[in-house]
Amino acid sequence: MPGRVLLVEDDAALAELVSWHLEREGFDVERTPDGEEALLLAAEQTPDLVLLDWMVEGLSGIEVCRRLRRRPETANLPIIMLTARGEEEDRVRGLETGADDYVTKPFSPRELLARVSAVLRRVRPALAGERLEYGGIEMDLVGHKVRRDGSPIALGPTEFRLLRHFLEHPGRVFSRERLLDSVWGREADIEPRTVDVHIRRLRKAINDDGAMPDIIRTVRSAGYALDSEGTA
Repeated sequence: MPGRVLLVEDDAALAELVSWHLEREGFDVERTPDGEEALLLAAEQTPDLVLLDWMVEGLSGIEVCRRLRRRPETANLPIIMLTARGEEEDRVRGLETGADDYVTKPFSPRELLARVSAVLRRVRPALAGERLEYGGIEMDLVGHKVRRDGSPIALGPTEFRLLRHFLEHPGRVFSRERLLDSVWGREADIEPRTVDVHIRRLRKAINDDGAMPDIIRTVRSAGYALDSEGTA
């Protein structure tokens, strides 16, 4: 389950405590007390989840949440609001802005970890098992096999990794640069356009040369996403 968490919290002591507990569970934590910097960090490398305090330096947590939801790359990014504002109206406002969950201060680290795990299981259910499924595509991580609507699909190693990344983040848009970082690795000396080549190969394989609907969506000026309602 562990992944990368962006923690946006201006209470240094609380940020240290939360980071310690998350890292103990295997999460990679990036911290900032500033809303503007949070947007920059999320743009540089999309985290798996954001823990976002309502009242932070610069932009408010509500505005950060709103702007993350407006960007195609972070529109489906899991967000948990952290705040001392426990009134029902504030909770509703946070959820309506786009937060996936809402944790009121003070909270126990155990409760927060449970909320984080619950949200990640909900948005990335495959993290809990050995099989990924979305839009009729099934990937057996142990047997290294892929099927679509029951029919086997032959994929090369790179296309398999690329499809796995998409299946772990269905609906999220990834730029070429982010796909290079996540699938090939930051140290890989590969041109971003190489991603387009492998996307075409993956499309050809999983769409059976056009016999099935295209499940990989191209988002102009943004990148690609695995979307059951996608179009090329």
